[in-house]
Amino acid sequence: MKADAGLAADTVTAIATATTTPGRVCPLRYRYGAAALARAPEATTDTLYVIGGLYGNLRALDAVEVLARSEATPPRLCFNGDFHWFDIDDAAHAETNARVLAHDALQGNVEAEFGSADEDAGCGCAYPEHVDAGVVERSNLIHRALKATAARQPQMLARIQALPMFRRYRVGGTRVGVVHGDAESLAGWRFDVAALDEAAALAWLQQVFAQAQVDVFASTHTCLPALRTLRRSGRANAAVANNGAASTNFAVVNNGAAGMPNFSGELSGLCTRIATTPAPGAVLHEQRLGDVFIALLPLAYDAPRWQADFETQWPPGSAAHRSYFERITRGPAFTPAQAAPRQLG
Repeated sequence: MKADAGLAADTVTAIATATTTPGRVCPLRYRYGAAALARAPEATTDTLYVIGGLYGNLRALDAVEVLARSEATPPRLCFNGDFHWFDIDDAAHAETNARVLAHDALQGNVEAEFGSADEDAGCGCAYPEHVDAGVVERSNLIHRALKATAARQPQMLARIQALPMFRRYRVGGTRVGVVHGDAESLAGWRFDVAALDEAAALAWLQQVFAQAQVDVFASTHTCLPALRTLRRSGRANAAVANNGAASTNFAVVNNGAAGMPNFSGELSGLCTRIATTPAPGAVLHEQRLGDVFIALLPLAYDAPRWQADFETQWPPGSAAHRSYFERITRGPAFTPAQAAPRQLG
């Protein structure tokens, strides 16, 4: 789980690699490199939902399933990590597993640390140094309790430990890389909205798109949403016709959080939809990229019921309540305009 507010760009792009503090560590086993996505098996679909940061919110999962049923043909669902977090209750945890693992999924840092033999990485969030130490400490306490719950369900835990760190899809002619953090690491922060908007990010983005051989990256991890495009470099643009995509742009879409509010005063989650047709219902933002439509879809979950679920598991004074109840009930200091599509560079 991540910080509740946006990070200064200079702290985001410098992922905490020099620290050994649990919760700030980015373990070497998290680092796969962008070229690994080019070698990943590719699944095809006309409609892909990417649901990151569910955090054990079963009411948000209800909302995802309602949206999926509204599609003319069933979409492919991919839960791209951190589908657990607040669900320390055994029954809630088991239900999250049963419903999520019926679809495609990959590990987030939360799930990746279930199988660790020690607490060296803490929650595995790789928090930058600018994040308050209290947030980091409480996240480690939350994860310790959640890890104990996961250990009581060994069969599902084994399935989670076998999940990949990334997946690859083709939607129409568009190649999509789904990650938890960024193009290079499960806990990377370089797809955070602040990092994406840095001018210095452009060269790195061109590099990782070329290495991964994708047209779209879909991520989560940093807890704040964004939809950004950038023009392909000359060499990549010349190759567009060869891979079937019809756009001269690349895109990065970060859904922020499916299971928590993403904007001040708006108590709903978000998921990403990438499809060959426009979204059939309400969208926050939608942009066409070649032969696909990329959208951030609101997840209008039952907020009062979710708050009750949350406080049953994490009462006032608990680590999660201290860190997250403000966001759960009021949203973060972030606006839809900050997440809106824009071209970088």
